[in-house]
Amino acid sequence: MTARHTESGLPVQPVYGPEALDGWDPAEKLGAPGQYPFTRGVYPSMYTGKPWTMRQYAGFGTAAESNARYRQLIANGTNGLSVAFDLPTQMGYDSDAPLASGEVGKVGVAIDSVEDMAVLFGGIPLGEVSTSMTINAPASVLLLLYQLVGESQGVAPAALTGTIQNDVLKEYIARGTYIFPPKPSLRLVADVFRYCRAEIPRWNTISISGYHMAEAGADPAQEIAFTLANGIEYVRTAVAAGMAVDDFAPRLSFFFVARTTLLEEVAKFRAARRIWARVMREEFGAKNPKSLMLRFHTQTAGVQLTAQQPEVNLVRVSVQALAAVFGGTQSLHTNSFDEAIALPTEKAARLALRTQQVLAFESDVTATVDPFAGSYVVESLTDGVEHAALQLMGRIEDMGGAVAAIEQGFQKAEIERTAYRVQQETDAGERTVVGVNRFQLDAEEPYQPLRVDPAIEAEQAARLAKVRAERDGSAVQRGLTALRRAAAGTENVLHPMREALAARATVGEVSDALREVWGTYTPSERF
Repeated sequence: MTARHTESGLPVQPVYGPEALDGWDPAEKLGAPGQYPFTRGVYPSMYTGKPWTMRQYAGFGTAAESNARYRQLIANGTNGLSVAFDLPTQMGYDSDAPLASGEVGKVGVAIDSVEDMAVLFGGIPLGEVSTSMTINAPASVLLLLYQLVGESQGVAPAALTGTIQNDVLKEYIARGTYIFPPKPSLRLVADVFRYCRAEIPRWNTISISGYHMAEAGADPAQEIAFTLANGIEYVRTAVAAGMAVDDFAPRLSFFFVARTTLLEEVAKFRAARRIWARVMREEFGAKNPKSLMLRFHTQTAGVQLTAQQPEVNLVRVSVQALAAVFGGTQSLHTNSFDEAIALPTEKAARLALRTQQVLAFESDVTATVDPFAGSYVVESLTDGVEHAALQLMGRIEDMGGAVAAIEQGFQKAEIERTAYRVQQETDAGERTVVGVNRFQLDAEEPYQPLRVDPAIEAEQAARLAKVRAERDGSAVQRGLTALRRAAAGTENVLHPMREALAARATVGEVSDALREVWGTYTPSERF
């Protein structure tokens, strides 16, 4: 019998026995659930008291359409919302900007002002739901809009719970929705940390994301190495800005993918917790146990879904969701089976949620904490993934840290190399993708995808025109002037930004004010 290899290139033996863990110390490697080094999970009881937060990532078209989908998800049992924004919003452009043409409402919901945000969450009590927002460069803007809507509902900022992604470093590596150069972008991240500690203390200020790097092709070891290296850069930035580590680290969170390679994914999550706990204690001297906890959200692997025989994706997503649960995730989004074709239909989104509910309420995976603890193969793989990730993190440190490595193109080149290898293996038939290079059908069954009405762009432009006509233009200009002044100095920019948004300045106007001071980043520039 010959060994196979994991996605990270680690050998997997056909049979494991006690010799695989020779010299392995469970007290050092495991500890108890909820205790350092948190290999077994960040909470002592994990899912034995209540299951993970079930989120469904959704957003398309207008705020009203997305609001209707959120209400459907809540009615079907979702206990956490996850907002997808369209590309213009992600890039800080209003829907009537020339660069937004053709993209309004396509891959997420269009949000131009506090008016849109109020419609998006109309009838949804923000004091009772947890909301995650996948937004990065303009994360501070959308967070403040959310706060303003919460206050209009009578919800105190201290009662708001949720997460903004706010992870701009991975945008330079894998995704591309950056606006400003890295230095002011990191300043903005630190300003969000400081603002939320004072104003919205229960909010998770960043979701440091490996998901998008994995979707671009990163293997599990690369995913956690590059993600944790970015996390270290954010912590260093906040400390350099004068913040004490235990003042902000408990609100850091992470975001990972869950692939169909279940055993390695479980090992990956366990290794990531162990590495982060050690880094926070040994490098940054964190004392609060919550500062050592790697709390994370998981999304099943969209890149592994296929347009061919899309119903098979239901099986893939089930396996991926199991990997996330066995790995100890705090919240989970399960992809819909039709996402390789178009935006999910209502039925597909409901089936994705039902997948989580079956796991949580019909299976026995919530009966015990970390059921793989002590497994010969999983503990061996956990050590192997940890070692591989630490080697990559060491290379990044040798280059001067995550930002310096990004400048040299290290992470991007490593991810592209892995993605190319996987594609070669798939094309050659060495890697099986059911329905694509094996077990194909002669003809695919017809499928009717969800379509976004192209009239949305004109509707959003009309809404914007109405907002601009009815607001106090002088108040908006005063707010934007104060924002520019803060951006040029050292004041926390979120305070004047909030005043401008409350005066009904738009997302694009606020972003443009910062562009005027900080400039924009293009890949040809050096950091």
